[in-house]
Order: sequence, then structure tokens, then C-alpha cells
Amino acid sequence: MTTSPSESPEGVDLAVVGAGPAGLAAAVTAASLGLTVTLLDAAARPGGQYYRHPDPALGADRPQALHHGWAAFAGREAELRAHERAGRIRYLANHQVWSVTGSGTDWTLHARTDESADSAAAPVRARAVLLATGAYERQLPFPGWTLPGVVGAGGAQAMLKSGLVLPGRRVVVAGSGPLLLAVAASLSAAGARVPAVVEAAGYTPYARHTGTLLRNPAKLAEAALYGGALLRRRVRPLLRHAVVEAHGTDRVEAVTVARLDGEWRPVPGTGRRIPCDALAVGHGLVPELSLATALGCATRTAADGAVALVLTPGLRTSVPGVWAAGETGGVGGAQLALVEGEIAAHSVADRPVPAPLARSRARLRAFADAMGAAHEPGSGWTGWLREETAVCRCEEVPAGRVREAVTELGATDARTVKLLTRAGMGWCQGRMCGPAVAALAGNGPAPDRRPLACPVPLRQLAELPPDAVS
Repeated sequence: MTTSPSESPEGVDLAVVGAGPAGLAAAVTAASLGLTVTLLDAAARPGGQYYRHPDPALGADRPQALHHGWAAFAGREAELRAHERAGRIRYLANHQVWSVTGSGTDWTLHARTDESADSAAAPVRARAVLLATGAYERQLPFPGWTLPGVVGAGGAQAMLKSGLVLPGRRVVVAGSGPLLLAVAASLSAAGARVPAVVEAAGYTPYARHTGTLLRNPAKLAEAALYGGALLRRRVRPLLRHAVVEAHGTDRVEAVTVARLDGEWRPVPGTGRRIPCDALAVGHGLVPELSLATALGCATRTAADGAVALVLTPGLRTSVPGVWAAGETGGVGGAQLALVEGEIAAHSVADRPVPAPLARSRARLRAFADAMGAAHEPGSGWTGWLREETAVCRCEEVPAGRVREAVTELGATDARTVKLLTRAGMGWCQGRMCGPAVAALAGNGPAPDRRPLACPVPLRQLAELPPDAVS
């Protein structure tokens, strides 16, 4: 009889948090190297935000048609199932890890499952932890962004991949970053009319990284694929422009687009109106670091201005016994995440990292840094905010109140603004408003350390030993 890795009283060799590209690659590689692994993920199926699955009830017979690089994921998922059957991996779906406690080679992971369950999920013990928690969208507020029909760019893609639905029939895609091209191409192919792709940064900054681009021909081919598809459908690109206001009553009906200067300030007199019934907008991604910062992992400012983890070439964090891979070390896409997952697994297993993997990571990470620098938001974007524009949607905190906290009440950082205004204290815990509040506070993004990575029922906290969470 095969023994499950969870049956060992000392725990497994490795606990991996997140079953997206990085976590999935790390888990199957570690298992192939002889480690026992527990893989925990908040979703019902592996794949993360990138490889989303339609609900089985929808009867989608070709989910791969909505994804780029599906074959790489399918191969990893097949390996996962094989390792599960052999007892080398225990895969815990619908397990959202909210705290990691311990040190050295003795770690305990606490997870929540269905809130209606009678008790918390059993803690997972492990000798090493790998964080592959991915990223979430960066949103920069503007007047009207709370209207129905305004969704995140990644959210629009998630609606299509998971629910096979469109956010509207006439969808403006806006923001900054290469995700916009993929979203616009997907929506257009699915039948939406995309009157414009509104890119705040443009693509000329890539010219400073010609060597890096040439070393990543697959990335260039991917961009050409999306760009060609949009040209065939006569989708209009507007570079160095941004949506500075959304209009409507019960739903978005149009957006105002304006040209931006080099600091992302709207140029007076350049506004134009574009009718639409939906807006998909996002300004890149922000690494999800809640678990990492709670553990005290060191952070840095990445090329795109977001906070990312400090990692060694073997993807160790500054905390002994904790590794990280994928977007946690800086947003770089699914291909880089797959490579980093493999590298981290070799490092955890104390095996030499294969040279081809190390070279691939260096090449892909250089491209990610070039991409991040090209699309980093300029400081002038706050010029499109009005005093009454909501910045924190959960707590309904307008920009004027945040500015008042800075100019009149003496706030010098986002944390003080939060204490004075409640911005960031709502359900999303600052994931939506964090970058905006930091910008209005006049300082750069800072890691937000908190003991719980997500909302947890009080009954689950009550079941913990007194010293489980510091």
C-alpha cells in the first residue's frame, strides 16, 4: 500500500503554497527528486490565475483555446496526478493558507477551506516551505471606476476563461503592460467589439533593451501574434494615453481618454470620448506577499515599482527554510514561473541547479525587468483624480480625504493614512487601493506586514494553540 506523505508525524519534506505555474512546477519537480510534498491551493483545480478552468457544468470541450502555452500546463498537471497516485504528492485543493508558523526545519501551515465547515483544515507540517502565491492586479483609480461594467483587465480575462462570458459587447481595454494585448485579443476573438486598446506607457522604452528582446524571440513572437490578431480586427491602439474618466448612470456608457506626458500627467485639451458598455482596465500586476512579509522575508522594489521578495539564485528568501518562486520575486509571466519552480525544487532538495535552467531564468528575468521598467506607472497619474474620486472602494474613502491626511494631519506614509482614514481596512485589505494610497501619501510602495493573509473565521483562530500566531 502506498503511504501518503501526510501520514508522517514529522511532516513532509516540502509544503508548496499555490498551484499556479510556479507552484505546480516546484511540486512535481521536488517529487521527482525524491521529496515528499504537500501542495496547497485556494482554487478547486490547479493552474492558478493564468491557467483558469471553465466550470465543468458549462461543458467547454476545448478550454485550451482560451490559453497560451496550455501544453506546458497539461504536462505538469499529468505529472501531478501521477505523483498523487504514487503517494509522493498530497494535493489539497480549496485550501487557502492564511498563516505559516515555525522556523528552520519545522513549519506549520494553517489553511481555511469552506467557511461553513465545522472545523478548520488540519494543519500541515513540513521541513521546508515554498511560496508560489502569484500576483494580483494593480489598479489606479479614476473618476467613474466604481461604475458597473468597469472590471480589471485580468478580471475580464478570468470571466472569459472561467465563465465563458464577456464583460460587455463593446469593451475598451486600457491601462499598461503586455497583458492588455492578450486581453484585447481574447475578448475580440470571443466576439466582443474592442474599439481601442489604451496603453499609458507605449512601447518605445523597449528600444533601450534590444539585446534582451533578441534573446527572447518567443516573447517577441507572442507579442506579434496578439498584435496581428488585433490589427486583423481593426482594433485601434492608443499609445501614451489613459482612461481618465468613465461615464454612465446604471452602467458605464463611455470613457474619456486623454494623452499623457512623460510623467503620466493628462495633457489638457486632448480628451476624447469613446462609447462602450464595458471597460477592462489594469496597470500591471503586484506580487502577493502576505505570507512572506508575515514571516519577515526581506523585500525590494522591483523594476515596475512594485514590492517583491529578495531571493538568492537558488530562490531562497532571507528566512531560512523558506523559498519562493514565480511572481513573488517580481512579475515575469508563466514561462518564468515554470522555470523558477523547477529551480526552487532543486535548491530545496540540495541538488545543483541544471545550467540550462539557470540560463533560462537569467534570460527571462532580464526580459521581465525590461518589461517592468517600460510600464512602471509615472508619478503624474494622480492628476486625473478628483477630490471626490473613491480611492478605497471597500471603505468608501475619497482622494480628498487621503490628501487631507497628508497635508493637514501629518501622515507621511500609507500606514498612517490607513489609520487616519480607514483606507485599506476593508475586505480586500488594501490590495485594490494600496498602490494609490502610497502614491497619494508621497512615498513608494512598502511591504504591509500582517499576521493573517486572508479573512479567517474566529472559530478557526480559537482552535489554535496560544502561541501559533505571533
